[in-house]
Amino acid sequence: MILDKFRLDNKVAIVTGAGKGIGACTALSLAEVGAQVVCVARTQTDVDAQVSSIEAIGAKACAVVADVTEAADRKKIISASLDRFGRIDVLVNNAGGTGHGPTSDITDEQVYETMRVNFMAPVYLSRDCIPHMQHQGAGAIVNISSGMSRVANVGSIPYGAAKAAQEQATRMMAMEFSPVIRINSIRVGAIQTDNMQVNLLDRFPGVEKELSEWTPVGRIGQPEDIASAVIYLASEASSYMTGKILDVDGGMIIERSLMEVMSTAKKMYST
Repeated sequence: MILDKFRLDNKVAIVTGAGKGIGACTALSLAEVGAQVVCVARTQTDVDAQVSSIEAIGAKACAVVADVTEAADRKKIISASLDRFGRIDVLVNNAGGTGHGPTSDITDEQVYETMRVNFMAPVYLSRDCIPHMQHQGAGAIVNISSGMSRVANVGSIPYGAAKAAQEQATRMMAMEFSPVIRINSIRVGAIQTDNMQVNLLDRFPGVEKELSEWTPVGRIGQPEDIASAVIYLASEASSYMTGKILDVDGGMIIERSLMEVMSTAKKMYST
């Protein structure tokens, strides 16, 4: 049955940034299709709550409080996964963020931290998981990228550059570790998380309507939209896919004709 290929029964999946938003939804969704989930986040209460949600549906999970930018914490994630479940089949590099603001205000520390979180940490954690996947004879890594890796924006240079670097690492690692391990990335659009609600939608009334109108499918994305794509890339359903960047953005990141852009702008700003 084709639907069986989407199952992850008896597979062990690590999800970073699993305390909230896309990561939390992804961790629960992976559990719903049979995975045993290692939930990683920096805040104990967040990650404990996520484990409780997974256990409430009869699935297995464990909580790891860790900062993925720290080598010792990455080792802790690996050890916890092996100690609790004995294997690592899937890694979802979801933890990320920071690096937004005017170019004139960018500091060295901001650039370094943004690269550490969004580029270096996914590469290093992948590197640490890969030997265990190779030993098992199979594995899948899913990186969570952003439309900022491709589209221009006012400010956000560190974040956009870090995500672009992460995408190139996805392609290069996929080549290096094929055919045993498949490595893909999801380039997300505007997703309605608590962070987005507080930092964007609440601060700028009306922007949700504008974003929805700018998006061809007519709405802002939900964490479930990304979680569904993660299941696809983590499972045998995508067994013929590696080194790819999958846009899950409602069509937002798309080449548009000048006439379409002008028409959309006119509708958005007409009174």
